[in-house]
Amino acid sequence: MSAPLLTGPWLLSDLPFVPSNGLNVFSCFHCGGGSSMGYKLAGCNVLGGVEIDPKIMELYRVNHNPKHSYLMAVGDFNKIPVATLPKPLLNLDILDGSPPCSSFSIAGSREKKWGSEHAFREGQAVQRLDDLFFDFIQTAKNLQPKVVVAENVKGLVIGNAKGYVKEIFKAFSDAGYDCQLFLLNAVKMGVPQRRERTFFLARRKNLDLPQIKLNFDEPIITLRDAIDPVKLAGKITWLTPETKKLWEQVQPGQALSKAHPKGHRFNAYVMNPYKPASTVTASAGGTPIHWAEPRRLVASELIRVQSFPDDYDFNNLSPAYVMGMSVPPFMTQRVAHQIAKQWFGVV
Repeated sequence: MSAPLLTGPWLLSDLPFVPSNGLNVFSCFHCGGGSSMGYKLAGCNVLGGVEIDPKIMELYRVNHNPKHSYLMAVGDFNKIPVATLPKPLLNLDILDGSPPCSSFSIAGSREKKWGSEHAFREGQAVQRLDDLFFDFIQTAKNLQPKVVVAENVKGLVIGNAKGYVKEIFKAFSDAGYDCQLFLLNAVKMGVPQRRERTFFLARRKNLDLPQIKLNFDEPIITLRDAIDPVKLAGKITWLTPETKKLWEQVQPGQALSKAHPKGHRFNAYVMNPYKPASTVTASAGGTPIHWAEPRRLVASELIRVQSFPDDYDFNNLSPAYVMGMSVPPFMTQRVAHQIAKQWFGVV
């Protein structure tokens, strides 16, 4: 049975009442669980996942209470003998993952980071960036789920990264999967935010499933519609005097770079209340700025922009960081809904 598609405020405590579609999901690189919540909203049973960051894993466990969770690199998870893994992981319907993307991000250094080793935040182990997607595909090869979903940034299909995409397709094929690539925008999927992401949807070859069709075009939700009724909750970060001067010189919808003498601060946007928000990023400097007050959006507002539940426990971590690193739950819910409908016959 299909669960209804959400477009407004919701609670984590609502999830036990979502109709089940009977599909089991396991997630890699799950961060705060944005994608996990999307699958749950679609009626899936999320078994757990693999995460390298201890603080993020604790956050995930607090909010999701997973049955099977592994605090380790995906590459290390792949070294566990398959025969010793819990049986549910060997009969998966969907393997989900969001391999870290900073070497492809438009907001980052892009190709300059290829081949480098990097720790994404304090407390994390160092990882080689451009190996992680292939580690994830190796997980698919080991577990052999019916379907694999990999979310990543738009930058993956721009410039030199296009050659990398060809390697991803080849790796999926070698692992026994036919793959499709979609560029989706959360703003057309019930999320009040312009957030373009690539989705690789791969289906196991021996299942003979047809190509999936994705075409999302839901009504646009403006920022005012999303957050105007919200009671402010969370730490208020007022703009510094220097940043406030830039804020005073730009119009809603413009970046602070418009007023900066050297064009800096291009990723710091003053929100236009009559349009969707710009992309929420993990960096503090990229947190959207309020249109009427010289401050960043607070946690309760960001929750609505990112389609997170109002009762989410950030476990003393930065809400902007957690949500900036996560897939909007409503975005994943739409994708999962179509997978369940077109590939598993859930109506």
